[in-house]
Parts: sequence; C-alpha cells; structure tokens
Amino acid sequence: MSRVTLAQWRMLAAVVDHGGFARASQVVHKSPSTLNHAVHKLEEQLGVKVMEPVGRNVRLTEAGEMLLRRARQLIENAEALEDVADSLAEGLEAEVVLAIDQIFPPEALAQALQRFSAAFPHVRVQLHETVLNGGVEMLYDGRADLVVSGLAAQGFLGEPLTTLTFVAVAHPEHALHRLERPLDLRDLVQHRQLVVRDSAQRETMDSGWLKAEQRWTVSHLGTSVDMLKRGLGFAWLPETLIQDALASGQLVPLPLIVGGHRQVPIQLIHRDRDRAGPATRALAAALMQSVREWEAVVSPK
Repeated sequence: MSRVTLAQWRMLAAVVDHGGFARASQVVHKSPSTLNHAVHKLEEQLGVKVMEPVGRNVRLTEAGEMLLRRARQLIENAEALEDVADSLAEGLEAEVVLAIDQIFPPEALAQALQRFSAAFPHVRVQLHETVLNGGVEMLYDGRADLVVSGLAAQGFLGEPLTTLTFVAVAHPEHALHRLERPLDLRDLVQHRQLVVRDSAQRETMDSGWLKAEQRWTVSHLGTSVDMLKRGLGFAWLPETLIQDALASGQLVPLPLIVGGHRQVPIQLIHRDRDRAGPATRALAAALMQSVREWEAVVSPK
C-alpha cells in the first residue's frame, strides 16, 4: 500500500509551482501550516529530503526534483481518470467501433479522427478497415457502432457521405496499353485482374468485372496499388487513392470504350441512431464534416 497519498504530492507540487507555502495556500485553499505539515510528513514517510531552505524561501532538492517529476505523471493520470469517470457518469461511451471501407478517402478519415480526438480525448476508437461486405457484416452482428460502406445494409438506413469514382488503370508499359487503341471487355479477358478480398467472414462477394482468365486477390488496396505500379495486372481503383500515381504517370487509365469509370456512392450507417451515445454521434458528425471539407479541396466549385 502506498505510503504517500496523491493529495500530498499535489500539495508539494503546489508549493513548488507557486513559489512557497504562503502563495500556494492561497491557490489550494489550505493554510501554510497544513501544506508545511504535508511536505514534512511526505519526507518522513519516504525517508528522503525533498525540500531545503534557501534564505526565506524553499526549493526542491535534487532527489525532490526527480520524485516530483514522477509524481506529476501520477497527478495527471489521476486527473485524466477522474475526467473519464465524469464522462461515463454523464452517459459517454468508453469506446466507439467504426468499420470503414478501405475505399474511403484516407485524408478525410484522418481529419475526422483528429477532430474527434480533440473533443473526446478519453474515448477509445476501434477502427476496422473493411472491404465490401465486411463492414455490413459487422453491422448485422452488432459489432460496429458506425459503418462507412459502398453497400446498402438491409434493414438499415444510410446517410449519403460522398460518391467515389473508380478508374480502370494499369502500368503505362502494360500489354493493354501497348495495344494503342480503344479497349473493350474482350481485351481484358486475356490479362490478369487484381481484386481486393471481401473482408466478410460469411457472405463474401466479388465486385467489378471479374471475367479475366487470371485473377490475383489481395487483402488491402495498398497492395493492389503496389502490384499495379509493378505492371502485374490491371484493376479498378478509387481515383482519390491513386491521384499521385496518375499524376506521375506510374499508372494510366485504360482506354476502355465503356466501363472505364464507375461511380460508387458511399454512405454512413448507424447501428442504432436513436440509442447512439454522444461520442458515436460526434464521430458521425466529424466524418460528415471532414468529407465536406475534403470535397471542397478535391472538387472546388
């Protein structure tokens, strides 16, 4: 059991921060004699001298500086714990689970999480980066508070977030580009398509044109982009994810007669909007606002 109380460490910190017992007493509303007694009791319990007189004032000893430095961490942790307890007493969730499809713009996600963190620093966030049915499955299972998906969820109403454009692309030296003519789906059949695996565990699905004789399936969009840059296939990917690669010429849109571009509406779905706590609602609002700001940058009117 601790020999020194948190209150004693707080009084020691107050004496140091305010330059003496008299000034500290005015701030913490305790008499100078009470503070003096608390510090002497602390020294007695620890067996270490933490303060020493310097003229009419006092200062920390070398040992006192080290101990107080550690004690401040305890004080800050205790205050944070009290803040969390207050929030929980007011009905604030301890954790929010967000399932978000990998196609969602990473810039908008990062901005939303930064905004949420500033407002709710003590609320944990579980972020699941899903593909296709993965997020919807978590919603059905009750494992996600919020889902961002390009798929509808039966029995749930989604709120429109944004619409993403998917582009069929390949490396500039890919055989399809070397044909140097408009392409149709028959041209694609002979070449390898890269697709991202559905992260759902039960009802998985495929998305996009999948009739290529060769197909490589990966688990993350980033892997697909890397393979495309190495000339290992073609794929439809979110334009926002490959903007830099398109601008630098590392990837080039395939000149398909039709189907080279696809529009995918993205929606935000609550597990239970009416029962959602303040943190869940705030994260949903942060996602909506961040998407609007992101759209204003990428598609200024």
